Amino acid sequence: MLSAGANLIVLGWHNVRPTWCFPAAPGAGEKGLEQQFKMLRTLANVVPLESALRDLTEGRPLPPRAVAITFDDGYADNLELAGPILRRLGLPATCFLVPGILNGDTSPWWERLAYAFAEATADKLEWKDAIHALPDRAQRYSVFKRVAEDLKLVDRHERDAAIDDLTERLAPTGTYDLRSQFLDWDGARKLQEYMTIGSHTMYHAILSRESAQAQHEDLAESRRQLRDKLGADIDVLAYPNGKKVDYTADTIAAAEKAGYAYSITTRNGRTTRDAAPHEIPRWVMNPHRGPVDFAKIVKHLVKERTAA
Repeated sequence: MLSAGANLIVLGWHNVRPTWCFPAAPGAGEKGLEQQFKMLRTLANVVPLESALRDLTEGRPLPPRAVAITFDDGYADNLELAGPILRRLGLPATCFLVPGILNGDTSPWWERLAYAFAEATADKLEWKDAIHALPDRAQRYSVFKRVAEDLKLVDRHERDAAIDDLTERLAPTGTYDLRSQFLDWDGARKLQEYMTIGSHTMYHAILSRESAQAQHEDLAESRRQLRDKLGADIDVLAYPNGKKVDYTADTIAAAEKAGYAYSITTRNGRTTRDAAPHEIPRWVMNPHRGPVDFAKIVKHLVKERTAA
């Protein structure tokens, strides 16, 4: 049996409000997130991510049912909605930010692509030697999801070029507005009132698709900019996408060389004292998940943590 306080569950969220990529009923995310965090406060002991990882891997005990809250990407609603909820409930959290998005040097490719499909005026699209009809928003979203999965398989530059081409062919009304959805540096500084900050790479590249040199340059520059502009210790990294195929031994070496102490994945599991520091598991959550379902998940995770 694992002893109480011998492991950690890391949970991850992204946006709270509906977005082009993650549509939902207005208001559902804010209501759902507050319900979820209240349940976590009741069912678990919410702990700061980095200090919990250090305590765990250095042999110091954690509270029983220890859970850490994280957010990825730097959606503006993390500051406007999630932060105040966390403060009201007295819960710590970590947000993994992308300096390229904070700078405005790059757009979040998944949201930019989702916008192009949602607002498309084209009635069909040729992709991968097939013609896809785009008669309505539901079908456009379905095709978007398929295309997005394909684009996760290529490097950042090829993906950006493909999205430029797709946007031209889809001919959306208007243009994607980055700042309506994502924080800038001023917003990131304000976010520090509610959450600690980690790195989510410089440009949200899926690291395994990049060369070893490109990975190191990306991770080092992201850490440098976040430290310099936010005055924070940046010792934890979250891999974009975060599945096993999305990082490699080169990625881990690049993270270590860039100075990160820990790296977070999206592979389900619990973090124990002998966990690999650059393959920390995490469960991805959805703020729209209902309270009954969410409570079942949390209870299962807490129970799993003390199982043989």
